[in-house]
Amino acid sequence: MPSLRTPPLKSDGGRLFPQRAWQVLPPKGVEMAAPTASKAASLGCNNKPAFPELDFRSGARVEELNKLIQEFTKHDQREYDDQRALEIHTAKDFIFSMLGMVQKLDQKLPVANEYLLLSGGVREGVVDLDLDELNVYARGTDYDMDFTLLVPALKLHDRNQPVTLDMRHSALCHSWLSLRLFDEGTISKWKDCCTIVDHINGATNYFFSPTKVADWFYDSISIVLSEIQKKPQRGMPKVEKVEKNGTIISIILGVGSSRMLYDIVPVVSFKGWPAVAQSWLMENHFWDGKITEEEVISGFYLVPACSYKGKKDNEWRLSFARSEVQLKKCISSSLMQAYQACKAIIIKLLSRPKAISPYHLRSMMLWACDRLPANYLAQEDYAAHFLLGLIDDLQHCLVNKMCPNYFIPQCNMLEHLSEETVMLHARKLSSVRSDPAEHLRTAIEHVKAANRLTLELQRRGSTTSIPSPQSDGGDPNQPDDRLAKKLQQLVTENPGKSISVFINPDDVTRPHFRIDDKFF
Repeated sequence: MPSLRTPPLKSDGGRLFPQRAWQVLPPKGVEMAAPTASKAASLGCNNKPAFPELDFRSGARVEELNKLIQEFTKHDQREYDDQRALEIHTAKDFIFSMLGMVQKLDQKLPVANEYLLLSGGVREGVVDLDLDELNVYARGTDYDMDFTLLVPALKLHDRNQPVTLDMRHSALCHSWLSLRLFDEGTISKWKDCCTIVDHINGATNYFFSPTKVADWFYDSISIVLSEIQKKPQRGMPKVEKVEKNGTIISIILGVGSSRMLYDIVPVVSFKGWPAVAQSWLMENHFWDGKITEEEVISGFYLVPACSYKGKKDNEWRLSFARSEVQLKKCISSSLMQAYQACKAIIIKLLSRPKAISPYHLRSMMLWACDRLPANYLAQEDYAAHFLLGLIDDLQHCLVNKMCPNYFIPQCNMLEHLSEETVMLHARKLSSVRSDPAEHLRTAIEHVKAANRLTLELQRRGSTTSIPSPQSDGGDPNQPDDRLAKKLQQLVTENPGKSISVFINPDDVTRPHFRIDDKFF
């Protein structure tokens, strides 16, 4: 009687499975010929499993998830033709011209200013700002493309040492800003946008107020736009909406057949690095050796947002948007695709109550880059694994009510949330994790619907080329055609990248662009 025994488990890429269900062994003293290679293959003796790679939690096929992420990316990252590229340039040119006029209105803004233009609106999590006070805008319904523009109201660029801020009255990652750091001329110009604190010794301290600055900025922009619209020029964008959302000014422009949302954020700009984030520089990071430390710590901002218990009139939030532009260059395309797909899912799913923003997800992605080997994150066909991992990370952060700021880890960005809120969102994420394919399909349908609305608007709108605001339309030959081709090339070669711009408001016809490390 032959004996039966279970064969040893074989390993293939980390998965354990039996070579066959059972093996029949000959009686002692009886020899059997080894099967030929072809016969062994026909008996199922090869080491490769007969089943596809599956996600253990949901049972979803990893290959299918990868295909769905690729399809989402295809619809989410649209290619722009020359017409759309020219419309992008025209809108940007109009916004910069408007800001130049704001500067001339009362000379408050710096004469030569340096803006940071980011692809994606504030609602997309490109900057760490609270979304509670923002009106809901939807791509396709309200706009076709969105941007965030950081506009320095004050600049402190003349220091080489670490910048020490007054954080005595604030939570971590926040600060008050005393105008004592600036000269008398600056104090005189801005004191109407300050809160005043009198000391016992009789001295008066002016603290730069984010809410008052935002009020002034909105009023100034409204005045300028009113003047511009009194004397419309050929090819000038149509201002479809101007709204103050908390401390952010949102402008939607109609340009040709496109609608562009600009979220304009008044900020305070610093060169150097804040002392509170010095310890972060001592740690090892995924970008080490890929970009220089000087690129990462070239500057930071104070943005108009306060902590949960902070004083709105006085408190600003530290932002490292300039550094994030540099770090983005070191993130693999497959991880970015997974991040964009995950972001699309959570924006819809976790919109009420507004406790989780896409910026939290961005921070988790940066932490994952530090935690995981670079060669693993570089795998082109691992987008599904990355998506599932980001969902797991986000759920873990919610359950533990802990999401450290990437640059200031001692700052927990979820600390203020109630147990009820975090558990509600964790349960919602559990449903995503149980069926990620279905939620990806929903995200794909949403982006396709937005694109259909945009195409429908384009069909109804003008199909002719639009001149830029500076053009009189008399010479159809260039330079705008050349510029459109150049911009179209930049867009297709740099999908999703952020652009910083230096512009002199006295000469708005000569902006200088920087897309990551390229200058134009």
